[in-house]
Amino acid sequence: MSFELFVAIRYLLARRRQAFISLISLISMVGVSVGVMALVISLALMTGLQGELRDRLLGSTAHIYVWKTSGIQNYSEEVERLSQFEDVTGAAPAVLGRGLVSNSLGERFITIKGIDPLLEGKVTDISRSIIRGSIEALSSDSQEETPGILLGHSLAVELGVDLNDVLTLVTPTGTLSPMGMMPRMRTVQIVGIYDLGLYEFDAAYGFIALDVAKRLMGVEVIDLIQLRVEDIYEAPIVSEQITAQLGVNYVAQDWAQMNQALFSALGLEKLAISITIGLIVIVAALNIIASLILLVMEKSRDIAILKTMGTSSRRIMHIFMLQGLLIGLAGTFIGATSGYLIARVADHFKLVQIPSDIYQVSHVPFVVQSLDLAVVIVLAVTICFLATIYPSRQASRLDPVQALRFE
Repeated sequence: MSFELFVAIRYLLARRRQAFISLISLISMVGVSVGVMALVISLALMTGLQGELRDRLLGSTAHIYVWKTSGIQNYSEEVERLSQFEDVTGAAPAVLGRGLVSNSLGERFITIKGIDPLLEGKVTDISRSIIRGSIEALSSDSQEETPGILLGHSLAVELGVDLNDVLTLVTPTGTLSPMGMMPRMRTVQIVGIYDLGLYEFDAAYGFIALDVAKRLMGVEVIDLIQLRVEDIYEAPIVSEQITAQLGVNYVAQDWAQMNQALFSALGLEKLAISITIGLIVIVAALNIIASLILLVMEKSRDIAILKTMGTSSRRIMHIFMLQGLLIGLAGTFIGATSGYLIARVADHFKLVQIPSDIYQVSHVPFVVQSLDLAVVIVLAVTICFLATIYPSRQASRLDPVQALRFE
């Protein structure tokens, strides 16, 4: 053990009349621990919430949407063409519209999504999210049989319906009749109930077969082609490649563009929370300054004796720097460890429950990223180190003659 470290530890473990200074050092260490712990937990909360929303959103929607200005007449050809792009793992057509589903218990406005049951599972998690029934049970357009519809679990509960129940589906696109324009109306049977885990979809979407959707909405062409890519962060690059290679008739939009406002807001909120809670660490660092200044005043005689014995000013400064750094390191280690353990326990047991209809998820997940943890530790130790500079310099500048004059 070096001389500077030995003296720094000895001063930290002061007894008898220096016990008050040790108490202040302990309070400083606790302050650093609390600040670091709170910062780790808050970052884990925001990171987990962002990741959970992103995963559920990307499970409910495609990674890239592709439109064609002239309309998509033959979606099979477009699906095959777009599937040739690198990183694209799935492609499927879709028709979107608005509608009203009703029964004797109530009615709800929903977004109608016409899909190809064989291809939809390649771009979204709908087929894996079916809790009753199956996506294959969606019937094609036929005059003899009732077409099927997939409803979200939340919507089914609100309407009081279950598998095989019948609903009336009305779309705003009208048909000309002797009574004037009449809305299109069709009886549909619930052939599946899904739970994507995202309230926005589970309570407001209905999936029907592609041919049925085209007929109800009075369209002849497909609205868009959905794509799924292997790496979600490559979606913007693939989106640009589609427009560049296929021409300006193709318009592609990736998930990051479509949800930019949401994730930007979450990112700003994460930054704001980090700065706010990070102030706790700065307050704790001020306590370190106060404790070191008091220690320098208390140990002025010791410093003077050390200097008269030949100890350099640099070594004196290192002693007090090491003492403050030890406080910061101990507090940072305890706080980071406690924050990590609390975050893991809270995530495992789902301790923080929130209303799913407001926040889209039922509980707050906690995810501690290695980079976030490393940044918190480095910043906390750096702040604590900077707090030691002023009192350490004052100790190194102490005049032995003045310190020993009245001894």
